[in-house]
Amino acid sequence: MAPEDPAGPERGGGWRKALVAVGAGLLLLLKLGSKAKLVLVAGAKFFPLLLKTGGTMLLSIGLYALAWGWKFAAGFVLLLLVHECGHLLAARRVGLKVGLPVFIPFMGAFIALKEAPRNAWIEAQVGIGGPLLGSLGALACDGLYWATGNPLYRALAFSGLFLNLFNLAPIGMLDGGRIVTALSPWLWIVGLVVMGYLLITHFNILVFLILLLSLPRIWFLFRPKTEEELRYFEVAPWQRAVMGALYFGLIALLVAGMQATHIRPPARTPVPATQVRVIPQPDRPASSNPNLPVMRGDGDPA
Repeated sequence: MAPEDPAGPERGGGWRKALVAVGAGLLLLLKLGSKAKLVLVAGAKFFPLLLKTGGTMLLSIGLYALAWGWKFAAGFVLLLLVHECGHLLAARRVGLKVGLPVFIPFMGAFIALKEAPRNAWIEAQVGIGGPLLGSLGALACDGLYWATGNPLYRALAFSGLFLNLFNLAPIGMLDGGRIVTALSPWLWIVGLVVMGYLLITHFNILVFLILLLSLPRIWFLFRPKTEEELRYFEVAPWQRAVMGALYFGLIALLVAGMQATHIRPPARTPVPATQVRVIPQPDRPASSNPNLPVMRGDGDPA
């Protein structure tokens, strides 16, 4: 009877261990591959959105920096982002689907509602969310000014307060136009008059576009309306009172804030009167005292 090879069982056990290790490695790779696939799918879904928001932000900062410098440009765009995030949070709070902010250089920024508000009360809540959070962002800049003494933060605070006050104008596409749907749509006429006056006295292409895009809503006031359109503007008295207090109270706060954060240029130092110049004479040296008049040879002052 031939003797058994003592290395045989060990060699067989080694092969089994190797197969188990390979199998475990393959399972790990499959598991990691499935997770990587999920990450890639999520990235493919959200990367265009992040690129759209982040890309337009960087573009805006770059173009604003050409006029105001990169520090102010970055701060101003961040204030726009805070303002738009206020709309985004308000829209999601009332159950509306909304896209991420998109920035348009020298025009501002916007978020696209993927579904229309169901009534004026919901529209007003979305409208006032931006100015409320945007005003807090501007006041935070003023707080940084008091903490650091850096005038850049005060300039950002003033600009942010003005930005939110301008958006509260009660006309069409602006936040104020959305807010007053819960008060009275006829306030759009007030906004039309204000914007028309600004356009005539200080022509601006942005004001012109706002007026142009607001004309459909102005026309809506005078055309016949369906029952569904009339029900859209039905607001409870307490809702109208709350929105009115928020709207007019925020306007008053922003006006007071702009007065407090306005940086006035320093007064110019008056230029002293020109003194008598010393004119050197060829026959004698000029006087060493510039305050003394130069004398001619006949004894009369020059």
